[in-house]
Amino acid sequence: MRVIHHRIETRELVPGAKLPSLRSIAETLEVSKSTVVEAYDRLAAEGSIRSKPGSGFRVAGHIAPLSLSILGPDLDREIDPLWISRQSLESGPEAPKPGCGWLPPSWMPTEILRRAIRETARADDPALMDYSNPLGHSALRQFLAQRMASYGLPVATDQVLLTDSGTQSIDLLCRYLIRPGDTVLVDDPCYFNFHALLRAHQAHVVGVPYTSVGPDAERFAQAAADHHPRLYLTNSAIHNPTGATLSPIVAHRILQLADRHDITIVEDDIFADFESDAAPRLAAFGGWDRVVQTGSFSKSISGSVRCGYIVGRRDWIDALVDLKIAVAFGGNRLAEAIVLGVLKSGGYRKHVDTLRLRLSNAMREAIRQLKPIGFVPWVEPRAGMFLWCHLPRGLDAARLAKAALEEGIVLAPGNVFSLSHSAQGLMRFNVSQMADPRIYRFLARECRVGR
Repeated sequence: MRVIHHRIETRELVPGAKLPSLRSIAETLEVSKSTVVEAYDRLAAEGSIRSKPGSGFRVAGHIAPLSLSILGPDLDREIDPLWISRQSLESGPEAPKPGCGWLPPSWMPTEILRRAIRETARADDPALMDYSNPLGHSALRQFLAQRMASYGLPVATDQVLLTDSGTQSIDLLCRYLIRPGDTVLVDDPCYFNFHALLRAHQAHVVGVPYTSVGPDAERFAQAAADHHPRLYLTNSAIHNPTGATLSPIVAHRILQLADRHDITIVEDDIFADFESDAAPRLAAFGGWDRVVQTGSFSKSISGSVRCGYIVGRRDWIDALVDLKIAVAFGGNRLAEAIVLGVLKSGGYRKHVDTLRLRLSNAMREAIRQLKPIGFVPWVEPRAGMFLWCHLPRGLDAARLAKAALEEGIVLAPGNVFSLSHSAQGLMRFNVSQMADPRIYRFLARECRVGR
């Protein structure tokens, strides 16, 4: 009964679908046919299935509500991506959050943001009251096109679509490009909300091991040949969670494989402002026919003023505008105007320069304090906030994260990011959130206990 309930809840069996024969499910579950008969009779009595003379049993009723926790693997909550996100978002400001994915409020451009809000508030009434142009604020799209050009990515303004967030950007692309059951390749490890978002779209997700210079090209080729994926979803520039940077050689190889197997690449460029020297982008090598790029300003400007974007080929952007209208109608005109005000202010460039220096110093300090207690960096990142560390021998990251939660500390264990669950000995630290000495005291104590 649990097996059939699960198949109905995950939409593997939809209303009207025929259930497996008594013989086949008895063989699959290694039970007797009489046990299956009893289970089917009970399912029919409760109304989950119905008997149709001459054609066996079929699923009854309406399609089950979509539950991400049911669609996903059976995980302990401390390594469930949705649970980690909730812990990070729901914890109070006093809680140490080295497992979260954003900067402390004190690091953000508060005064620049306040000035931009005041200037926007003094604008004409339509800026405050009207719906947005479906493509988004034209001046902000022009600004983004110019920034793309500085990365060697020439793009026209009508190839830029503004969204409510980076997450909404990827959600729209998934709605447009894939259907339930389509295969999507992701890095292993990768940003854990990719798992949750693809689960919501009922994609078949396949992980490709990630190395210090990008995805393992041979494993990527094997996965492409075996699974015929529709998409490859990845970070550009600074990889989350590893902090690694894509090499030009690997970028060329991945694009060759994408061309050969007709794979569209969605490249999330959310950490662009953290780079001192621009890393290779797949879009720069492959152009917009093969690559779509997304991003947002939540990491460098504000997590409250939500604004993201999609850059891609014109015909896709045109279709995505229709889809955006269907699911959100208009954009966030107010947020777009505020973000533009911040970006065009003279202080934003200074803020970003200061941010890069603070992150560099925080990275060195975190490594200095973590190494003596046995946490060894998988790679020492060139930029960004994330440090992917090997744990001391004998420690399990999920158990460490669970113990940390009991003391009000939010950690991000490795298997949250790993589709294959092969990262139980790794942990992602956000170095900007590592100033609280309670974090190091807790880790040092747990290391002593673990040994």
